[in-house]
Amino acid sequence: MSQNPGSAFQTIGLIGKPNHPGANTTLIRLYQFLTAQKLQVYVEEKVAESLALPGVQVLDLVELGKNCDLAIVVGGDGNMLGAARVLARFGVAVLGVNRGNLGFLTDLSPEDFETPLAAVLAGNFVTEKRNLLEVEVYRNDCVKSSNSAVNEAVLHADKVAHMIEFEAHINGEFVFSQRSDGLIVSTPTGSTAYSLSGGGPILTPELDAMSLVPMFPHTLSSRPLVVSGTSEIVLKVSPSNDAHLQVSCDSHVILAVMPGDEIRIRKHPKPLKLVHPPGYSYFNVLRNKLGWGSKLY
Repeated sequence: MSQNPGSAFQTIGLIGKPNHPGANTTLIRLYQFLTAQKLQVYVEEKVAESLALPGVQVLDLVELGKNCDLAIVVGGDGNMLGAARVLARFGVAVLGVNRGNLGFLTDLSPEDFETPLAAVLAGNFVTEKRNLLEVEVYRNDCVKSSNSAVNEAVLHADKVAHMIEFEAHINGEFVFSQRSDGLIVSTPTGSTAYSLSGGGPILTPELDAMSLVPMFPHTLSSRPLVVSGTSEIVLKVSPSNDAHLQVSCDSHVILAVMPGDEIRIRKHPKPLKLVHPPGYSYFNVLRNKLGWGSKLY
């Protein structure tokens, strides 16, 4: 993390949950707050349709990434993940206002965002780079589909609780074969998401690492594995699998996988640039979100 004294953002993009009453209320307040400070504000086109703000300037998500130096996402972590997969490639800073449940990635409260946001706009903020995953599905040595993930890529069958068979290779070296419900490959950001529910380790965000977490493996000796973030992970799906499979990226993007395919996973070349208000602490987030104990003395 790094502090950024004296800098400021001039062009702001607003993104949120379309047609969500609570998010719309927050977005309108944000728009009024930002325009009152004479900042250039763009609103993502799907959100703008439900806000009906007079004179609002509208951009799609890609153009917003190209034109803004700060994007504010109103919603839960799901909204943040969806926006981040697109915005990361442009290097735009991203800040979240929590209108969801846990909100690991969304710092600001919708009730009283003005003071911390004013501090951020004045240059008093913390920046943090979060690695993404680049995921490709190969069939007969040809790329059939690809996407990116902020949290995790999950190989699994398209049926619930259906065992599959695959091999895992890291940097060209065979590591293990497995019969299980699937495998979660997670970034440090995703280590507090689906991976944590599957018994995976928590990785602090500054680690250049990925974790491999088996899903209900058919052996008691199978355990989560943490590898370098520079690794290339290749999952070779056995041709003998009798079900259609898929890779889920952040539980949003689905890539179809057939028996005999390979899934290649590596660190995405462009990290996500998160912005936090002053006083941000990752461990404080963990304590609050996971219900950890407070200090004894």
